[in-house]
Amino acid sequence: MNPFPRRFAAPLALAAALAAGTAGAQDLAAYRALAASLEAASQARPASAERALAQLDRAETALAGLAPSLRNPQIAGGLSDALGRARGALARTPAEVQAQVLLARGLMRRALYDQTLTLLADSPGKGAEEVRLLGREFGLGAAAGAALAGDAGAARPERVAWRLQRAAASKVGLALGAARAERTPAAYLNLARAASWFTVVQDAGGAGGLQVAGFDEALRQLTAGDTAGLTATLRTLRQGAAALNAALATAPRVVAPVVQSTAENQTPPQATSPAPTPARQAVRPPPQTSPDRAGGVDGAYAALGRALTAAGHGDGEGVRAALGRARAALSAAPGDLSAAGGYDGFLETLTAAQDRRAPRPADVQALIAGLGAVEREAAGERPSRLDAASAGASHSFGGGLRAAVFLGLALLALVPLYLLNLAFGGRNASWRAITAGLVLLLLPVFLEGVFGFLGWLGDRLGVPLLAGAGTLTLTQGAYGVPLWALTAALGIGLVAFGFRGLCVQFGLIGRPAAPRPALSQGLDWDEEPT
Repeated sequence: MNPFPRRFAAPLALAAALAAGTAGAQDLAAYRALAASLEAASQARPASAERALAQLDRAETALAGLAPSLRNPQIAGGLSDALGRARGALARTPAEVQAQVLLARGLMRRALYDQTLTLLADSPGKGAEEVRLLGREFGLGAAAGAALAGDAGAARPERVAWRLQRAAASKVGLALGAARAERTPAAYLNLARAASWFTVVQDAGGAGGLQVAGFDEALRQLTAGDTAGLTATLRTLRQGAAALNAALATAPRVVAPVVQSTAENQTPPQATSPAPTPARQAVRPPPQTSPDRAGGVDGAYAALGRALTAAGHGDGEGVRAALGRARAALSAAPGDLSAAGGYDGFLETLTAAQDRRAPRPADVQALIAGLGAVEREAAGERPSRLDAASAGASHSFGGGLRAAVFLGLALLALVPLYLLNLAFGGRNASWRAITAGLVLLLLPVFLEGVFGFLGWLGDRLGVPLLAGAGTLTLTQGAYGVPLWALTAALGIGLVAFGFRGLCVQFGLIGRPAAPRPALSQGLDWDEEPT
């Protein structure tokens, strides 16, 4: 069975035939419900086809509520067909379901984009909620979202269109850049993601290098395993995406219209007056702040930064409070981020971290790296394997488990020191140096075990004095690194000095040892030679 059927050429051809004259507002509640159900179906399919089917059923219900507000019947029919193809793909690979969701989301964005721009052109001052939703759907940050709302409020639909097209073109370029000329689900999804965003910008100025036929050809070559042909097609598509992004880099020029007063008592201008009537410039309203703009990815990063600061001085309650704010901020994340495959897993990890006792800075750093990995995945880039390994280690080895393991290692570290002293005593200076060197080398393990466990216990019992004990470990912050280097250098020096003394004692280096009488063979290891 072919794992990559050619199924997204039809939605692209449909989008190519869309008319821009779709007017009227959409049912935004139904739009949000449809988007949420589609994303949930895409994320549930790798684990359970049954849960994905339940989400697709909810999507059908949401589409029934959205369809009457769609002014373009082709869009409504295309979305219905995409849901039908997604249902049919449940029996095939998860990538096929995810691809159909991507294409359906592209059609939804195109419909919202067209109708909102028409609404802004026909009824200036309206469509504020639609513009906010478009900003989230297109993954605009706080500053870009405020600029988008400002242009909409100033009756500049051409600049609203430019900002959205620029965001979509950037995502087309990112998805094509992440696509590889190989027959894999990742390459298939990247092509579907690029095609999904192309539905918005295919009629933009400068998109001539990108054509629906190019995406169709790339899919055909991927399906057939034509690596050489796919490499050439991807190169052409990337060149077209680069040209499109370059064409959209400059904002369109806006000419302020001349508005004449309609007052009845207006005095007609004198014929001898050469001065023209000045044009009244539209005043852009100040950017409005909202919970969505105050939150999102930037808010989550800010909260994680505060959590890292709190973890540095052993404030477990402060860490958990900051992680809760990060979790709340991500509820307003852009649609692209929440659509990423690792988004739900990251939220589960973040929720689990809120319940962890004695969180350490490394745990918060792993969360920051995990959020960065979700961002890279949402942008179509390959996440770092090292960050993924760090996040997995922090999730599985932390809190009470880490405290117990290092406490056990600290106790075990006393065993070789005791046995060394028992076997050789302390009468030989070389053995004393070796023992002292081993103590310094094992000191980080001992500090981590004792004070790390006390910090975990204090955090669990709510005793601030004990909770701050973790700051005495050498792994708590950057200040511990030079101390660790110092103790390691002293330990290595003492061990080297001690073993050198033993080598000299037994004639292995330095002057040859004088012959000893037979009685000297019974000399103990810890005695100095005479």
